[in-house]
Amino acid sequence: MKATDFELLLPVGQKEMAEAAIQNGADAIYVGFPGFNARGRSYDFELEELNQIIQMCHLNGVKVNLAFNIVIFENELPVVIESIKKVLPLKPDALIVQDLGLVKIIKDMCPEQVIHASTQMTVTNDLAIQLLENLDIKRFVLGRENSLSEIKLIAERTKKELEVFVHGALCVSYSGQCFTSETLGGRSANRGQCAQSCRFSYDLIVDGETKNLIDKTYLVSPKDLCGIGEIPELMKLGVKSFKVEGRLKTPEYVAQVAKSFRSAIDRAAEKDALSTEQIQTEKNKMGVEYSRGFFPGWLHGVNHQELVDGTFGSHRGVEIGHVVLAQKNIMTIELNANYLEIENGDGLLWFDGPQKQGASIYAVEKGKNKIKIEFANSVQLRNSVVGSLVYLNHDKSQKKEIEKSLTDKNTFKKIPVKVSIVLAEGQPLAAMVQDDRFSVQMYSEGALSRAQNKPLNTEMLFSEFSALGGTVFKLDREWFQATSNAEVPLFLNHKDIKGLRQKLFSELKRLRTENKIDSASVIAIKDSGVSSQPIAPVAHTKIGLNVLLRNKEQVADLVDALLTGMLHAQQIKSVCLDFEFGRDYQSSVEKIRAVGVSVGIATTRILKPQEYINLKLIHSMKPDFILVRNLGALYYFKNIQLFSGLLKGDFSLNVTNHKTFEYLINSGLDSICLSYDLNLEQTKSVLRNIPAEKAEITIHQSMPSFHMEHCVFAAFLSKGKSYRDCGKPCEKHKVQLKDQFGHHHWIKPDHECRNTMYNASAQTALPYFNEWRELGLGEIRYEALHERGTELLKKIRSYVDVVEGQKTIREALIELQTTEVYGLSPRQLSRSDEYQARKKDHSFL
Repeated sequence: MKATDFELLLPVGQKEMAEAAIQNGADAIYVGFPGFNARGRSYDFELEELNQIIQMCHLNGVKVNLAFNIVIFENELPVVIESIKKVLPLKPDALIVQDLGLVKIIKDMCPEQVIHASTQMTVTNDLAIQLLENLDIKRFVLGRENSLSEIKLIAERTKKELEVFVHGALCVSYSGQCFTSETLGGRSANRGQCAQSCRFSYDLIVDGETKNLIDKTYLVSPKDLCGIGEIPELMKLGVKSFKVEGRLKTPEYVAQVAKSFRSAIDRAAEKDALSTEQIQTEKNKMGVEYSRGFFPGWLHGVNHQELVDGTFGSHRGVEIGHVVLAQKNIMTIELNANYLEIENGDGLLWFDGPQKQGASIYAVEKGKNKIKIEFANSVQLRNSVVGSLVYLNHDKSQKKEIEKSLTDKNTFKKIPVKVSIVLAEGQPLAAMVQDDRFSVQMYSEGALSRAQNKPLNTEMLFSEFSALGGTVFKLDREWFQATSNAEVPLFLNHKDIKGLRQKLFSELKRLRTENKIDSASVIAIKDSGVSSQPIAPVAHTKIGLNVLLRNKEQVADLVDALLTGMLHAQQIKSVCLDFEFGRDYQSSVEKIRAVGVSVGIATTRILKPQEYINLKLIHSMKPDFILVRNLGALYYFKNIQLFSGLLKGDFSLNVTNHKTFEYLINSGLDSICLSYDLNLEQTKSVLRNIPAEKAEITIHQSMPSFHMEHCVFAAFLSKGKSYRDCGKPCEKHKVQLKDQFGHHHWIKPDHECRNTMYNASAQTALPYFNEWRELGLGEIRYEALHERGTELLKKIRSYVDVVEGQKTIREALIELQTTEVYGLSPRQLSRSDEYQARKKDHSFL
């Protein structure tokens, strides 16, 4: 096992971050694809700037991966294709892609271009990797929620490269499955406009009452991931790339994290892994640069008592102790076990009640287990700071060390080379240089002659060829060889020797900057194969209404309505079951089928390697259809446990353009519910370019927001770390999160204990029903949440009446408005722009 078998991948949001990565040990960087990437707030590089970064990195032997990790809308496809034509000639080493249709387009245009599947693709199992085999994706960035044991299973079942996040901020929601920013602020995380909603404070509402959690309000804000201690195990598992989050952070952050993880990887490769003490030292160094508190995330599985601290949601630094005495500008701190060397000029952070405070240290007096800190006279401490935790968030010595790595040319990375020269009388001086990638041979302009005085010797030639101070190269004496074929001393003008060296290394520099690191550099761009001809809508009698129910009590209500004649079986095309508890499925399937309605079961949105048994159970219940919510489930039902009924794709597959729709239909889906990222016009654009009768749109729902491995129930209503010891509070209580606007958002678990937060206010798409019907839309869906009895049936009835022409859309909306506590809106469907700082109110009535 060699360090070169692995890759340390650092984030870059500005050129200085790329320089910091290069000089501190990165093997690769990732940077946003211009105009289309998942960090909308980061700097968007112009093509020439991007070209400079790519050439600088390639010269230094560092790969450049471009993050093209968002969903692509139908109307953007022509612009995207033109952008690809401009960017690929810059020779990025890989494109990191979320959108399946985009992968297909890129591969059609340039089959040689390396593609990495983004973590936004929500790949958490090996079956998803097998499904996508025909897309020729080289590497998969696994979900942050995969544990070491799960990564091991995936690695054993695929030959594809695997990339794993090992450091940085943790999204509480599964990447590619978060619609919180969309629902709360009209900003799509799948479009790089995450509003950091998980870092907001929330109140916990249990069975209608606010639960006093004392100082815990950041209930869905995880600590930062730090997997430096897990590097040796990840290397043994065969993970290829270790990824660091942070394109919005600083060059200093990149420098320190790169340096720390470089040490961990190199030491592990030498079978001399960092000790526990050394790991803590590196964590302290990284924590000073940025930390919300470190935790290994989900690498060791779920731990609901440790993942979320709950008392803060932003950077604090490294905890060093707590205040025991405060007088004027002097603070006495009792140190914790994680002692750091504190000196004048360092910076501390503490709290006075809820107010964050901080200052630079003027003087330090050290004692046993305590230190006395003096600040400037302008800092006046109140006694109320006693008891506050204290954090080191500025280390003066560390800052100097990092700054040196960024500015001192004597410390800069150098590329080792070998040089061999051959001397022959009457012939030009022949020189060959070799690095880790290329070999260049050139000759002097003048010929060697017999020396009259000052004959050439090996040391003189080494001195000339090692004069590489203005380059990224270095030549050590042991890698220099001079061979003479003459029996007499030879001479060549110094100007010729110097000119040969300059030409030799200039050519080597050109080769390095203009070529990818280890893949084909020849760029041949073909036609995209994307048609601009819309598909004529298929005429059909009416749109089918599907109903999704979330518990067996709702099933009983609907079945009663069908038996009593309040509703008729022909008015409902299908019922889909999406329950918290799988044990309730079988009886519900039988009841619905008995009243003559097609019945299906939804898979979970996430699938992990140990969870395939769930798919087997769904198959055994013989539903009429399965609502497929993840790529692995599609592979399972098409290739392992063949399913004879319909396979219907859900919104979680993120279909936003006809290329993705086409790929998934060709992969075995019979119909697809379009993504919740689409607004009205974007939805219509997709419908015009697909067989719309195979499309479904959710017309009424409480929009799912966070979908997370973090269990709010277990974390705050138990002492349990997982389902094994939590006591299952989800079976006893109903939980909501109350946001800063006073809205109560429901939290519901699935049968794998993953939580989904549902938006407080319901969404309807009724205002656009007629437009979609004219475009040939096949199905609409009504999704229930907690509705029961009359409320549930009244809502379903309203949509039935609109479909059958018994009510106008206006009449149905008036009726539906009366049932919603927080009102009813079309939410993102009414959005006209990509992002608005403030969303305008929209009225239907």
